[in-house]
Amino acid sequence: MIAAANELVDFDRLAGWMDAHGLGAGAMSGITRLSGGTQNALIRFSRSGRNYVLRRPPPALRPDSNETMRREARLLAAIAKSDVPHPRLVASCGETDPLGVAFYLMEPVDGFNPVAGLPAPHNEDARWRRRMGFALVEGIAALHRLDFRKLGLEGFGNPDGYLDRQVERWRRQLDAYARHENWPGPAVIPGVAEVATWLADHLPPASAPGILHGDYQLANVMFRHDAPELAAIVDWELASIGDPLVDLGWIIATWRDEGVPELPVLKVEPWDGFPCAEDLIEHYARLSSRDLTHIEWYVVLACYRLGIILEGTYARACDGKAPIETGRLLHETAVALFERALARIGRNNSVPRR
Repeated sequence: MIAAANELVDFDRLAGWMDAHGLGAGAMSGITRLSGGTQNALIRFSRSGRNYVLRRPPPALRPDSNETMRREARLLAAIAKSDVPHPRLVASCGETDPLGVAFYLMEPVDGFNPVAGLPAPHNEDARWRRRMGFALVEGIAALHRLDFRKLGLEGFGNPDGYLDRQVERWRRQLDAYARHENWPGPAVIPGVAEVATWLADHLPPASAPGILHGDYQLANVMFRHDAPELAAIVDWELASIGDPLVDLGWIIATWRDEGVPELPVLKVEPWDGFPCAEDLIEHYARLSSRDLTHIEWYVVLACYRLGIILEGTYARACDGKAPIETGRLLHETAVALFERALARIGRNNSVPRR
């Protein structure tokens, strides 16, 4: 069961903190927990005529939950003056007082998430949907063009050996889920060891380091209501400094294409009109000087990494720390991602390699 907003935030204590930071006065109104996302919580409210969205960790804290909030706030502050569409940071609290967790406040985004459903006219015009696909690529290309050093993000991540660390780092993450009771283990995901071996054996030369979102897909962006353009890139919890081509691989790994397994949590309807994966890669190439020779490796890495991340929610659900319906849905998606990876490395003849 999803915790209500009042169970996640002591609004009297929040009001005191906001008073001390000059953020309005008096009572909050319109308190609503927003849907979307499976990791952290979003709560919208109004105070003194201004609307806010509070982002905080989930009720069942992970070891890095508070640090994740601090990192997200730091990143949003750093890109505040850039042309990257993102939620505007209002203020952040890196300490665990007054709410018991780190949190931050941001401005609400006037937009919609396509996975939650396409409104009119987006659902009526295939030309708008085609433009949405290219706008998705343009958003991440804009992020990749930023100079992280000039933005004060030195130390936000370690770009040295970034690709070399990925396979083992995420395999350790998968192994760590064994701490959750009743999780059946990695054997329920097809091809984990096989995909990991292929990635290690085909490691490409690294791209120049830059800011990467780390989980860039249609589920983590919002589009404008009045145009087929991005309103904001959201959910920055995996952002880091590393090889930005990971983000392009992530788009392709999660993209809907004929003949590949569906991803249950990433369905967008109607789909006709959206560009094919090859068109997205070509569009990114026009916007970036990065070498895309090894993009297939980045796509397989994205399937591997995202599949393991989603399986984590299923493991917590097996332990009663997340809704079991959500956990099962994400497990099905993790399985589909590994099936996509196996197809791409030529180890699964039931799905054509693209």
